[in-house]
Amino acid sequence: MTAELPPRPEPPRRWSETVQVWLAWFGPARLIVSAVSVVVVAAGVAWLVRAPGPTTEAGLPFGTAVVTAATGSAAVTAATLPPPATAPPTSAVAGGPVIVHVAGMVAAPGVYELDADARVHTAIDAAGGASADADLDGLNLAADVADGQRIYVPRVGEVDPSTVPSGPSPVESAVGDAHESTAPIDLNTASASQLEQLPGIGPATAAAIIDDRDRHGPFAAVSDLERVPGIGPAKLAAIADRVTV
Repeated sequence: MTAELPPRPEPPRRWSETVQVWLAWFGPARLIVSAVSVVVVAAGVAWLVRAPGPTTEAGLPFGTAVVTAATGSAAVTAATLPPPATAPPTSAVAGGPVIVHVAGMVAAPGVYELDADARVHTAIDAAGGASADADLDGLNLAADVADGQRIYVPRVGEVDPSTVPSGPSPVESAVGDAHESTAPIDLNTASASQLEQLPGIGPATAAAIIDDRDRHGPFAAVSDLERVPGIGPAKLAAIADRVTV
């Protein structure tokens, strides 16, 4: 009796036939649903693992809280704010130059800029020194000068016309009430009421003198009054011996 032989194996399929069989079993609908599911899951995973964006608070300036010992309250100061501007120290302002007006019996009367620690004799030297007929005994040559001060050097026997010192150390002192009526009037410091005491000078002309002084600066000579409207040669001659600069 002969033995039964095993079944003969089927010939191998090509990969394309295998795919077709698998697709026929799985079906196109399941394949589409599976593909969509994979895409949705991948998108969800990517959204979960993404880095979070910066919050609104992250863009605000960083601040530190300072608690005051007196009140116990907290004040928040922004570290990114620039420091407040500080005023220059008082010493830097007080140590600047000073401007003084030197008038009277000096070689070159005028306005001069001096160091802050200058004295009266320094101002007189800056104006070329005192004239030969100057009366220096009536001045305190060692006194400090102040910004805006007028230093008048009188002639021997002359009364000091100025009563408007500037600063804590006055240089010009009043000689006496008996001489005030005859003292010359300083054109560069006189008020309107003082100018109206001059012969032929009324309120309008006094105001014109002050306006010219404010616009053009101090008068360098008495003859400069001729540039003021209302003052001619005759009026200037009438008041020339009663005014000074």
